[in-house]
Amino acid sequence: MKLMNTHQGQIVEYIVRKNGYNISSLAKDLDVNRRSMYNWFNQKELKSDVIRRIGHIIRHDFSKEFPSLFTSEDFKGIYALRSSMSPSIVNYDKIEANDHWKGKYLNLLERYNIELSNKAKRLTSNQL
Repeated sequence: MKLMNTHQGQIVEYIVRKNGYNISSLAKDLDVNRRSMYNWFNQKELKSDVIRRIGHIIRHDFSKEFPSLFTSEDFKGIYALRSSMSPSIVNYDKIEANDHWKGKYLNLLERYNIELSNKAKRLTSNQL
């Protein structure tokens, strides 16, 4: 692969998508918005720090794609389990609050789908 002709943003996007990572989740893990992710994907050249951060989160060694920017040492330890992180950094209140609102949303969505289905049945029976 010739580095001069590479589009770093497209390569990073390809690796992210190939490995099945959700762009929104990745953006959240990087503490940026989704728009920033798409802007990065459209850039021919990226800051090496951006590529390194993405590589660490998706657990991908970008030294293979960008040998002039990185060595495999730059990505050493990316396969370490996240469970080794200190439990004190987990915000359980935030998780519970998210689950609360997620439950409310799903409940509302289910009720909406039932009403929509009932309306469709009424319309169908009125047409007969």
